[in-house]
Amino acid sequence: MALVAGTTLVWPGTPLDRIWVLNPTAHLKLTSLGTRIGLAFLILAVALGTAGVGWFQKKRWGWRLAVCIIGIQVLGDLVNLMRGDYLRGVTGVVIAGALLLYLCRPPVKALFN
Repeated sequence: MALVAGTTLVWPGTPLDRIWVLNPTAHLKLTSLGTRIGLAFLILAVALGTAGVGWFQKKRWGWRLAVCIIGIQVLGDLVNLMRGDYLRGVTGVVIAGALLLYLCRPPVKALFN
């Protein structure tokens, strides 16, 4: 999704733009930030893809990158909570927090060399 969002924000007018029907408010807010935000989404897509490759190859760096990405997600969800967006904040903290706890369990961490 980060790749699709980044692509549509950097190169608007493609058939991929139809995806924004699902969240027109986000599209309005993001397009107002210019192409830089699209580039940020593309960088995020590369980071997520890289983490996925490292994860499936069971590399220690893949595990570390995944933990960092999920940790940043938890922090973002905590910011949502503090800003008063309770539904997204609580849901995000619970889901991402549980995933982070799972990733940090010794048996899971031991799978990565």
